[in-house]
Amino acid sequence: MATLFPTLAAQFIFCLFIVLARADDQSFVRTMDRKLLGLKKEKVSHFRIYWHDIVGGRNPTAVPVVPPSSNSSTAFGMIRVIDDPLTMGPELSSKMVGRAQGFYSSASQQEVGLLMAMNFAFMEGKYNGSTITILGRNTVFSKVREMPVIGGSGLFRFARGYVQAKTHWFDPTNGDAVVEYNCYVMHY
Repeated sequence: MATLFPTLAAQFIFCLFIVLARADDQSFVRTMDRKLLGLKKEKVSHFRIYWHDIVGGRNPTAVPVVPPSSNSSTAFGMIRVIDDPLTMGPELSSKMVGRAQGFYSSASQQEVGLLMAMNFAFMEGKYNGSTITILGRNTVFSKVREMPVIGGSGLFRFARGYVQAKTHWFDPTNGDAVVEYNCYVMHY
């Protein structure tokens, strides 16, 4: 017992030193084991959905909050808030899988170029309640536009990737549009 006490005392002092050293640490960052966050092997998912931007009619899904400059041919300065349906097919009557919620702004004086900030909020299948966040430049009259996926939530937590947008249909009289989105998302 007499030889055990100095060993226990030394271990206690060592542990106390470690605790005090950590308490004195002013760092606000620490390395995490991804297993503690439930992160497994990263995978890549591809899904194709159709974005319905309804500007005209009785129930618009895109409403203006800031009108464009009166002397702009590109609607420069315009901002619209959106809550657009996302469907499996190009018809509005096809199965809805989510909603695109956010805004877009006409941010170019030379062409119709939008700054888009939106969440694709999914409401179907295993992705119900999950989102991906898209933020990027959309030159509307280009054949294919690419924008980055900058994050997500739920099953898309830590997401990154890109989307490619391609206009399926556009009505120049009222501005309504259907856009095909091919989404390539890396997530856990």
